[in-house]
Amino acid sequence: MPQLIWPSKTPPSPIPACLHTDSIIYPEGQGYPHAEPENHLILGDNLAVMSALLEEYEESIHLIYADPPFFTNRRYPARVGRDEDSRRPEEWELVEGYTDSWPNIEAYIDMLYPRLALMYRLLAPTGTLYVHLDWHANAYARLLLDEIFGPDRLLNEIVWVYHGPSPIRSAFNRKHDTILAYTKTKDYTFNVNEVRQSYNPSTVKTFASSPKAGFGKVPDLKRGKVPEDWWYFPVIARLHSERTGYPTQKPEALLERIILASSDPGDVVADFFCGSGTTAVAAARLGRRYIANDVKWRAVHTTRSRLVTIPGGPLIFQREHRAEIPAGEETPQEVLIPGISFPNFVLGESQTLRLHSEKIEEIDYWEVDPAWDGHPFRSAAQAARPFLKGSITPELHLPTMGNTLGVRIVHNRGEQIQVLIHPAEPSS
Repeated sequence: MPQLIWPSKTPPSPIPACLHTDSIIYPEGQGYPHAEPENHLILGDNLAVMSALLEEYEESIHLIYADPPFFTNRRYPARVGRDEDSRRPEEWELVEGYTDSWPNIEAYIDMLYPRLALMYRLLAPTGTLYVHLDWHANAYARLLLDEIFGPDRLLNEIVWVYHGPSPIRSAFNRKHDTILAYTKTKDYTFNVNEVRQSYNPSTVKTFASSPKAGFGKVPDLKRGKVPEDWWYFPVIARLHSERTGYPTQKPEALLERIILASSDPGDVVADFFCGSGTTAVAAARLGRRYIANDVKWRAVHTTRSRLVTIPGGPLIFQREHRAEIPAGEETPQEVLIPGISFPNFVLGESQTLRLHSEKIEEIDYWEVDPAWDGHPFRSAAQAARPFLKGSITPELHLPTMGNTLGVRIVHNRGEQIQVLIHPAEPSS
């Protein structure tokens, strides 16, 4: 078969890397402190992260969804404000999201090629890889995937169609993405009955009124049909309840269909360009284990804020050893993050910890390790600021309480700080 050749192409291979455990998170205290986490949230370059995961997960991941940069050569800010007028984007409060900018197409496929090759190695023999792109680079990805998987392993070329405004006036509006689905072997998972959908009412009416409809073939109208390879799901801009403010977020219904079709309950589902975390959220809700990874702290922070609000079991939060979390400043008397000063916390009755701040609306997330012993941080209570409107809860109930409490706080611009509280000492 023909292969894609470019001047800087080199054989893909893993790179030296290791993962450090930052914390173990028990959403809403579920399973604390003894349940072993089966889910992973990882900060770091996915080439290094996947290299580090090979020892444990080679040929063990049942489904990988990849939503890499699209080669758009654009910058995508993240929205951190709440309850702003969606019709006035110039008034939104924004921070850096991610940059999809490349010197040329060679630089882009230099990034993509080794990552697709590592995904192949991590994929289980019955596994499927879904690669989500658009017209900018999907043709290049198709050739790379044909080389890595073999052209006979293309399962589907899926088209996701959607509506929305467009500034284009010199061509047809570009309103679809392409999702390339490749299987590791011919023995792959596809749960056809999990993704059936109802027939159009007009189809049901036609079969009811004419014995000649369908040229003599009568489908099982109650069972429903297998979806075509073109899917319509509204974009996030039209799904107010799902918005996180993170750019290019994908709708949960899209990922739910992929996960239901190509994995079983208990399987491992991975997303190494996780962005806002939709894959992990959908996987958790559908009873799958998940690995969510992104190089951007804002993406990992957004994903964590979503995961702690749903019953998906404990997760281990790791960092590739070169990845760093933006840190605020700390002094013995108070904690400082830009624009906010925190006096001491107040311990109430029934092991309730209350956080006092005049600018509580600028706090995105806080969590407590009720028995801090040095390492790792074991988060038994969490609060995340709602993505649409409202303030974060200033009180957390602790399932237990040791000699020292560890508290972590994330400002809405991303800085994270950690303080220690000694309950025996009086609080003000």
